[in-house]
Amino acid sequence: MVGPILVFDSGIGGLSVFDHIHSQLPQHDIYYLFDNARLPYGDLNEQELIHGCVELIVRQVKAIRASIVVVACNSASTLVLPELRKQLDIPVVGVVPAIKPAALISITRHIGLLATPGTVTRQYTQDLIDSFASDCKVTLVGTSDLVLIAESKAQRKTVDINQIEKILAPIKATDIDTLVLGCTHFPLLQQEIDQVLQQKVMLLDSGDAVAARVLSFIEANEEQCITKKGNLQAGFTKDIDLGLEMTLADYGFTQLQRITVAN
Repeated sequence: MVGPILVFDSGIGGLSVFDHIHSQLPQHDIYYLFDNARLPYGDLNEQELIHGCVELIVRQVKAIRASIVVVACNSASTLVLPELRKQLDIPVVGVVPAIKPAALISITRHIGLLATPGTVTRQYTQDLIDSFASDCKVTLVGTSDLVLIAESKAQRKTVDINQIEKILAPIKATDIDTLVLGCTHFPLLQQEIDQVLQQKVMLLDSGDAVAARVLSFIEANEEQCITKKGNLQAGFTKDIDLGLEMTLADYGFTQLQRITVAN
């Protein structure tokens, strides 16, 4: 029996990555796990983030017999992948901010990275910039507020465009022509970000690249003879409201599970 793909995030941001994976593998079972009890991850200290993520993911991998893990969270990917790979004997795929493709396509040679505070300040991110965008000016903007705005949107609440305008002001005031959405929550606000930036900036995220990586693992290790529609389930660590249930249903998740986490 082919095990499900486990897609993990702190909240609903990983749905932006799930979308790409599901479009490539519609017949594959997918379990979407989000740790909304500890949201937002960008504000957690590193040890708390590592311990909480690893404990939760490893436990759920065993419970559902997952065949592959996708850490669809930039904040977590920069920290937890080595420990997860030590504890699991299945492939673990992370998310990398799309610095390399942004540098390749930028005309102004000025790109931006919009991410959580933890992601923009980690050495991992600076190493990506040094390796792939050394000939570009890179403007870094860290925000956890956009994460919460995306969560609010998923709960069917009104988005405050003025708040997004304030967050993006440092970007709007530059000649940036390419903006990396370095948090998986942010593509869920692409329409609003485009509106504020007046569609003058190319927005890039890592969804396609992650889906391609997952597909390569699946094709290399599993028989693709399944003809059924994939079963979609979601698990979360804190009670969710009706609005979020409706959003999950829009993505195909009608089987929902509350998971208890250790404090």
